[in-house]
Amino acid sequence: MNPKYSPFFESLTLKSGIALKNRIVLAPMTTISGNEDGTVSDAELRYYARRSKGVGMVVTACTYVTPNGKGFSGEFAAYSDAFIPSLQRLAATIKEQGAKAILQMFHGGRECPPAVVPNGVVVSASAVPSLRNAAVVPQALTDDEVAGIVKDFGETTRRAIEAGFDGVEIHGANGYLIQQFFSPHSNRRDDRWGGSVEGRLAFPLAVVDEVKRVVAEHAKAPFAVGYRFSPEEAEEPGITMADTFVLVDALVEKNLDYLHVSLNDFWSKPRRGVEDTSRSRIELILERVGNKVPVIGVGSLYTPDDVAKAMQTGVPLIALGRELVVEPEWVEKVAEGREADIATTLTRDDQEKLSIPDQMWGMIVHTPGWFPLV
Repeated sequence: MNPKYSPFFESLTLKSGIALKNRIVLAPMTTISGNEDGTVSDAELRYYARRSKGVGMVVTACTYVTPNGKGFSGEFAAYSDAFIPSLQRLAATIKEQGAKAILQMFHGGRECPPAVVPNGVVVSASAVPSLRNAAVVPQALTDDEVAGIVKDFGETTRRAIEAGFDGVEIHGANGYLIQQFFSPHSNRRDDRWGGSVEGRLAFPLAVVDEVKRVVAEHAKAPFAVGYRFSPEEAEEPGITMADTFVLVDALVEKNLDYLHVSLNDFWSKPRRGVEDTSRSRIELILERVGNKVPVIGVGSLYTPDDVAKAMQTGVPLIALGRELVVEPEWVEKVAEGREADIATTLTRDDQEKLSIPDQMWGMIVHTPGWFPLV
């Protein structure tokens, strides 16, 4: 192995006691390939099996914690104990390959298509449509409904524990419900769940507290809790870097195992909310967090040199998404000094070779520029 890549293979033990064999994480990539009944499909299991051998940790695609939180067709579910056997299959598939298995859980909020939620009723913090789902005006959740969804995140955490996962990731990013409560664009409430930036933090922090409570009550072995967030929004008004610092400061106090920054480009710079726009968002977040919580960085990193440069910022963990779709043996090839053999592009003949489910493959070939398809 090239010595400059040796930092990738340093072990890391999270606060919960979960020990990662290396610093590379499989990012949560939507496969849109679950069975119609909400269970994990065989195609998804093959996809994860191919990508779980080399990495230290796998964060699954998001699962929804309540029926009205389903974000898209083909998403596997976790809102009922009936799904525990399905979740067990997924956890076992990942862990059999040697990686730690983290279940990402979410509620889609106003981004849910009406066709996939009960009675077509889409919900959010307030009755404000999103820019990407502008035709749908969501129904504002009542106080009791908000509290109920907090409990739903806890119940899904219990199911993850019973299914054998090593942890959960709270999906507070990408414009979904948890982010909707934090965002001044989507949250116009004047009750305990809104108003000031501190009020808009109430729901995300309540979810964290409930998840941590359930872990303390039910987990008999080390069990990790991470939180994923998007550092800014394009909307006006929207989340700024200044808001993100408030969020990060609060999360740091929650004794989490990691913070996962959701970025399309690892090196992207702030839009607004800070005077320092010369450094990347990830560098500013790392400075804010210090050594209190491990941070996962992600975004358009493909080659070992890309990852090595990113790790020079001091980020302790790197998630690879699209690149591990393209090259499932990325970690193994780096470890064996075969980085010249790493694929960074796809051809239209690669689906079967790479164990990519049909629905995911359709998304890849019909989304220009999202994957390096040649």
